[in-house]
Amino acid sequence: MEKVGEPNVSMSVLPWQSLAMAVEGTEAPAPPRESPEAGDQDKDQAGWLARWIAKDPVRAVAIGLILLQVIWRVQLASRGFLTIDDYPLASKVAESDLTPDLLLSLYSNHLMPGAQAFTWLVTDELGLVYWPYLLAMAVAQAVLGLAFYRLLRSLTPARWGVLIPLCVFLFSPLTLEAIAWWAVGANALPMQLAMVLALGAQVKYVRTRRIRHLGSLAAAVVLGLIFFEKALLVVPLVFLATACLFTTGGPVRSVIRTVRLYWPSWLVLTAISGGYLGLYLSRTESSSLREPASLNEVITFLQEMLTGTLLPGLMGGPWRWLDTGDGAPVTATAQLMRWLSAAVFIALIVITVRRSRFAVRAWTLLGLYLTIVVGLLALTRLGSEFSAVAGLVPRYVADVVPVAALCIGVALFGVRSDLPGAAGTERWTWAGLFRDRQSVLAPIAVVVASILAIGTIWTTTEFGEDWAVKYGRDYVHTAELALVAAPRDTVFLDRPVPEIVIHKLAAPYNMQSRFFAPLNPRPRFVDIAEHPSVFDDKGNIRQARVEGITNKPGPQEGCGYLVSEGQPASIPLSSEVYDWVWVVRIAYISAGDTTAVFRLGRGERQFDVRRGLNQIFFTIGGGGTEATLTLADPAITLCTNEIYIGNPIPAE
Repeated sequence: MEKVGEPNVSMSVLPWQSLAMAVEGTEAPAPPRESPEAGDQDKDQAGWLARWIAKDPVRAVAIGLILLQVIWRVQLASRGFLTIDDYPLASKVAESDLTPDLLLSLYSNHLMPGAQAFTWLVTDELGLVYWPYLLAMAVAQAVLGLAFYRLLRSLTPARWGVLIPLCVFLFSPLTLEAIAWWAVGANALPMQLAMVLALGAQVKYVRTRRIRHLGSLAAAVVLGLIFFEKALLVVPLVFLATACLFTTGGPVRSVIRTVRLYWPSWLVLTAISGGYLGLYLSRTESSSLREPASLNEVITFLQEMLTGTLLPGLMGGPWRWLDTGDGAPVTATAQLMRWLSAAVFIALIVITVRRSRFAVRAWTLLGLYLTIVVGLLALTRLGSEFSAVAGLVPRYVADVVPVAALCIGVALFGVRSDLPGAAGTERWTWAGLFRDRQSVLAPIAVVVASILAIGTIWTTTEFGEDWAVKYGRDYVHTAELALVAAPRDTVFLDRPVPEIVIHKLAAPYNMQSRFFAPLNPRPRFVDIAEHPSVFDDKGNIRQARVEGITNKPGPQEGCGYLVSEGQPASIPLSSEVYDWVWVVRIAYISAGDTTAVFRLGRGERQFDVRRGLNQIFFTIGGGGTEATLTLADPAITLCTNEIYIGNPIPAE
């Protein structure tokens, strides 16, 4: 007997049954409606936001998830700063005007005019700052999330179910670098957006055959290529997606039908690819292709990338990061978690394939695209000194994440019935897994989802902790404050930036003269001065001294080496100096003003000599076991017994 006032809701609806109904878009038993008068009053009182949410609650939740992801990641990323490749990129554009030559020049063998243009604008106006790049990446991430949600809605028939692949894409830790590290985000985010938009345009073209969607397809690919040459992979991705998801039959028949039915798409994409490749090859001076050192190197790379990075990353991992200094960390997945990630992913494949043969086509698409990415990485990232960790770098597989999330959605829910690929496919529902009271899959699915969510939160938080430690940020800020306080006539000798900020392989952009070029005020670097300064490894301004090889003690007591009568004085060195560009410091006492010439092997340098006790610093290219010093005025004498040849360092 029912109690008066209680809603008449069947108690046979279990929690996971309600979840299944939500995933499939079906309605759970609803409580009795209130009187029309009360409903009208509530409707009148509801604001525009409530009406908007009620109109499409799935869309509202999706947008909420996108905003949550962007805000969360921006909060983590804002604790960091520019890093590694960001500095050479800023220095490169600071040396030039915004011209076509700059935009079409290669940076680290990458053709990325869009990224160089934006970096130039920020650097020219603001110098070495981080917030404009972070803002740009946040906006791009939000647009990308919305575009991916629209793609899922246009491709799959699920309503609430689209939130599953959407969450996989939004919160995968594999894409954390793309909203924190500018040099990565400037490449990865436009490429991912190009992938999503191109697939969306192809879906519309397959459905309607309208020519305007070919224009959208072309624009999407061009967008990606403006920022990253790797966006050429969008072309095979669109072809493979069409063959796997929008055609029927075996592999050969699917390919033939794809070419025959949708040839206008391939004509457009081939024209864009050919033109871009011609431009890229005309600009590059060296190939980035490498030959792997051994088969074992390739196998190790594949193992680390799949079990240590990609699969854990899709499951919320890697749960543990390996610090790499000032840059972003790399994955350090524990062995147990590697096996568990692989087991969960394999179980997902088996369950979806057993429920629907169409899921095979989704997983085939993922496997084919992953094969292309792995092959490209093997040819460009192996055979170098960083090969050992190449498989642990998340950004190398960041473009696999949207493909994997999309394939997960298709494997779970199929494609919409108005798409050609849906014809003849077996449709199934998740509700069947939940409605059976005896089924253990429902609570298992809830537990697994909870574990994945907790793991994602943990992994993302740990990434943020590592990203917050930025030696380069402190180095730049210290130098900026020191420059403001320094006398206006302060000049600097050039020396390398600390390797924790920029590796020596980035030469010549690891030199302070290049590194500090975007600053305002900009430090003035010289190659000759009497009292030069240097930046120490913390960014402070110090008086310069030279550390290196010195002269042997001179024969003249109280003078050292006497230079007079216009004759060169030979000055033997304490050890041989190999041929290089060095800084020389000479301390001397002169009877008058004149000029002098210092020679070191092939190198020769002229400088002014002033009366009295003085010193001079200058750069020279040369080497050998002795140096010579000659005065232009034979009536002037000079004594020196303190010559250093080496590198400039801060005086203590």
